[in-house]
Amino acid sequence: MRVQILSDLHMETETFEPEPAPGAEALILAGDVDTHWAGLDAFAGWPVPVLFVPGNHEFDRRDIALARPALRERVEQLGFVMLDDAECSLTDRAGRRLRFLGSTRWSDFDLFGLDQRPRSMRAGSYFQRLMGSSLAGEPLDCDKVRALSLESRAWLSQALTQDAPAQPWAATVVITHFAPSLRSADPRFGRQPTTASFCNNDEDLLPLADVWIHGHLHCRQDYQFSHARGQTRVLCNARGHQRKGESQDFNPLLTLDIGN
Repeated sequence: MRVQILSDLHMETETFEPEPAPGAEALILAGDVDTHWAGLDAFAGWPVPVLFVPGNHEFDRRDIALARPALRERVEQLGFVMLDDAECSLTDRAGRRLRFLGSTRWSDFDLFGLDQRPRSMRAGSYFQRLMGSSLAGEPLDCDKVRALSLESRAWLSQALTQDAPAQPWAATVVITHFAPSLRSADPRFGRQPTTASFCNNDEDLLPLADVWIHGHLHCRQDYQFSHARGQTRVLCNARGHQRKGESQDFNPLLTLDIGN
């Protein structure tokens, strides 16, 4: 299956006119499309299925407990599939079934180990203040972000380890907004404590997926993660902010062939 991949378009401040990629059989939006949600309308009537995973900025200035169902309703009205700790399957032109698991995943702040968690959470508190969000009426601090992250992690782990169906999937694709490995870190910032607000250490889950697509980092990534079962392709096609020069080598028509 050929999929088109986009994330971090930030259409609340950036101008972007999406185009369907030639030959694509699905479009994956890996989060941070538009803080105000209006930019999602640009994908209405898309000629192929649209799979959308919310980014953190889809919840800016909102209560997450209220925003999640409201965003789902908005997305479904547009005809998309929203993967918020959820899965779906698609069948490609050759009749192969692919499984897609989607989750924002959030930050658990354990990227650099348990002993560094307090430092990572202190650094991450800056981003939570910028978001200005809440959860069930209380300010969304790093403890609450971590709780959301652990819920997503538990769901994703269970979904990836469940028994295989009688008819095996042609491929298992994980889509998260937050990155699954330090290898995805933005080279501008590297191993700084703030990087734990962008990447998780999900390297133990990577071998359970054929492809892992993420966003959040305003840089492009494409690498193979080697393990005992073989290799997992990790890919990020984030646009980022044009005004900061982050979109210089962004390809809006990027596609990836999966399960062929």
